[in-house]
Formats: sequence, structure tokens, C-alpha cells
Amino acid sequence: MIAETVCSAVSAAGLGIAVITAYRKRYLTAVRIAAYALVPIGLVMTGVVEWLADTAFSPTAWAGFGVLGVAWVLFMTTRAVERRRGGTRKERRAAARAADRPEAAAPAAASAPSLGQGSRPASRPAPASRGEDDFSDIEAILKKHGI
Repeated sequence: MIAETVCSAVSAAGLGIAVITAYRKRYLTAVRIAAYALVPIGLVMTGVVEWLADTAFSPTAWAGFGVLGVAWVLFMTTRAVERRRGGTRKERRAAARAADRPEAAAPAAASAPSLGQGSRPASRPAPASRGEDDFSDIEAILKKHGI
């Protein structure tokens, strides 16, 4: 009963503010304020406020919210574990099937990491005949500015 009275008072105050705003010739803002002001009274008329008031004081409802919270925590935990393992169950099964096939196995030399100097690119690439002409003017400009 108190919640309905408060919602009605809030709606009435909001509509009053909307009228004052419209009097100041700010019609778009006045209509927006009126729309916001009608929401609380609409919630009262549909019964949402009564349902929320009954839910707020119900121990069964709070126990239900607790169960929902536990379910959410469990769901998020399983998602985190799934991400660490490397994908969904279907993806893991497909990877296991691919690993069982002998033709899908990589050669031994390809699996060893290459840490030598050969994997680094050369410090200066060989200049191409056409590329040298393209960059000569850019190099001249950079040298002119001391770069």
C-alpha cells in the first residue's frame, strides 16, 4: 500500500515538472519527462510493484535468489575451466581424433623449435633495381632534415 502511494506521488511530481518544462517551450524535454513520470504508475497498475514488495519480504524468494547465485557461480567456473583446457568438448574430441590419425602427425624435425641465427632475417635486404629508384628521393628528404 505504501509503495503504491509513493509511486503515485512520484508520477504526479514528474508530470508537474513536465508541465513546467512545457510552459518554458521545451516540448521535447517535457515529453521525455512525462514518459519517465508515467513509468512508476504503470508499474503499480500492472501489479509489478506488489509482486516486488511480496518478493522482497519472502524468505523463499531470497533462498531462490541464493540458488540462482550458486548456479551462476558454477556455470562461470565451468566456463573458466573449459577455456583453460582449450575449447569446448567438441573441439577437444576433434583434436583427439586428429592426433590419432598417423597422416596428421607432424614430422619430428618440424616440431623442434629453431633457435639459431638462420631464422632471423638479414640485416639489410638486397636492393631491387626498381625499389632503389623509389626510395632514393625519400632518403634525400630524410637526409636533408637530419633524420
